[in-house]
Amino acid sequence: MYYITQTEHLEGPALEIFSKLSEPELYHCREPEKGLFIAESPNVIDRALNAGYQPVSMLVDTKELEKDAAHILARINEMPGEPVPVFTAPEGILRGLTGFPLTRGCLCAMQRRQLPAMEEIIKDASRIAVLEEVVNPTNVGAIFRSAAALGMDAVLLTHGCSDPLYRRAIRVSMGTVFQIPWTFVGDKRDPGWPQPGLSILRGYGFRTAAMALKKDSVSLADPRLSEEPRLAVILGTEGDGLAAETIADCDYTVMIPMEHGVDSLNVAAASAVAFWQLGRKG
Repeated sequence: MYYITQTEHLEGPALEIFSKLSEPELYHCREPEKGLFIAESPNVIDRALNAGYQPVSMLVDTKELEKDAAHILARINEMPGEPVPVFTAPEGILRGLTGFPLTRGCLCAMQRRQLPAMEEIIKDASRIAVLEEVVNPTNVGAIFRSAAALGMDAVLLTHGCSDPLYRRAIRVSMGTVFQIPWTFVGDKRDPGWPQPGLSILRGYGFRTAAMALKKDSVSLADPRLSEEPRLAVILGTEGDGLAAETIADCDYTVMIPMEHGVDSLNVAAASAVAFWQLGRKG
């Protein structure tokens, strides 16, 4: 169920989550319970609902109530539990209150949930992506979109990575963060990477491919890679790439062949190339 409230301001805890709270503040705002994240646009919200995430409140452009947002409201109306508050105002007011236009006129605050263990994520997978310290949410979102589209079964992230549920990451991913299994390796007190993370992967039969520009790298087109029954494709932080320790502990070091004197690709672009080639088993 839901109820609609017309508003001309974003004061008070119920509305400040849309305009004043930073991503870390949203993450921690309900401690000791799990925090919140913001999903933007009806298509993305729809995918989050499909994945089982629970809406907490919405902010909607008035003219969208009977247009793009109507499908979302119909879904929420059928959900059990406490009614969800839906705050609405004309687009001009919302732009002034939030400082930005709402993508297709709709934001939804949703409840985070417990992430699965690494072992749960990888046990039935044959191709996974591992992100090491990828700090830009735009890159994280783009990598998720490529992973979902190009044959990856799951994504693992080290704790230095940007959170996939940050609003920009969700938006860039077009909601695919809700369509592909993912979790963080270890925890913030014990990061668990590169060890014992790599050992756990090997224990589940994965061979590991470090994407890096090294003289002893094999080509992305090396047939041994596509022939591996289980393969983890490991991508490093923007700029510096993978840590030397990670590269040394991997089974393969893999390079994308370059032309015209270009020495590297952005990590998101590199992920799309790698997933396209390696997501297809030989």
